[in-house]
Amino acid sequence: MSIINKAAAIGGGVIGAGWVARLLLNGVDVSIFDPDPEASRKVSEVMKGARRAYKQMVPGGLPKEGKLTFAKTIAEAVADADFIQESVPERLDLKHRVLAEIDLYAPANAIVGSSTSGIKPTDMQVAMKKHPERLVVGHPFNPVYLLPLVEIVGGEQTFPEAIEVAKEIYASIGMKPVVIRKEIEAFVGDRLLEAAWREALWLIKDGICTVEELDDIMRYGFGLRWAQMGMFQVYRVAGGEAGMRHFMAQFGPCLKWPWTKLMDVPEFNDELVDLIATQSDDQAHGLSIRELEKIRDDNLVAIMDALSKQNKGKGWGAGALHKDYTRQLAKLAAKKTTASKAAEKAKASKPVKKVEKPKKKKKG
Repeated sequence: MSIINKAAAIGGGVIGAGWVARLLLNGVDVSIFDPDPEASRKVSEVMKGARRAYKQMVPGGLPKEGKLTFAKTIAEAVADADFIQESVPERLDLKHRVLAEIDLYAPANAIVGSSTSGIKPTDMQVAMKKHPERLVVGHPFNPVYLLPLVEIVGGEQTFPEAIEVAKEIYASIGMKPVVIRKEIEAFVGDRLLEAAWREALWLIKDGICTVEELDDIMRYGFGLRWAQMGMFQVYRVAGGEAGMRHFMAQFGPCLKWPWTKLMDVPEFNDELVDLIATQSDDQAHGLSIRELEKIRDDNLVAIMDALSKQNKGKGWGAGALHKDYTRQLAKLAAKKTTASKAAEKAKASKPVKKVEKPKKKKKG
């Protein structure tokens, strides 16, 4: 069950709206600020997809949704929040302005999480003059309402207690918090993704494969292994009975071979953009972004549901967390049903006042 009484979301883009969806579907009231005049529509679209996915996860009924309020200012949004998630664009000057305003108006005990995908918290918290110690990076992965991972990173001024509270907060809404031990740009997840992305750009640019062929290699091959074991456990198994030591001895030498171009960056010009964008359009086969989002969400729910049945019913990896999370949501939904039935019963047992007929006036 969530330990958040009231949350604030600053920024309602893809990531910010994903946070709003996860919080609301856990029964948490959220106040959001986003100056975009289209923010309400965009958040509404994300909520539709999130509700659809959660109904598949918890077919017995969902908890009572939290209340969503659109604030006119940051000050209004954070005024009485005990948890604030900032998800504005990746510009340090903008982060500074927004975090300074959050720090000025938020309650002193409120935890502030930033969705930044690469900026170090130390570089951001210099703008917070009152309570920089309560800022943590809370870096999620899209879609935030389904993917459970959140990387937590503290800065030089972050209190250890703030990291512990942040872990409890994120875990209470069904997430898997992983604390990054050292503060580095891009943290761990994006460091790995950047390496794969950079090599993928070279493979497309050099005509080795198309974007669809590359995606097929990932989703039909090692992507399935990574989804349930990750990189190191997969390679441990690949080492056979001798395990990781044998794998390292066998494949270690190839790290010196000039296979990759990870240290070089292809020129990011219009020609490369057009090549990739055109191939990506062909790969989509006319499906809209919203249609692709539905397919993605259905697949993610199905994969996590399948993993939840493994390990003799205990669940495996993300499936074990998924199993616990859906149970948590079902319990919240049961409370909503019980409260609703109690209210109906109280209403039914309430005595109905009889309406007295007006007395006839005596004829004088």
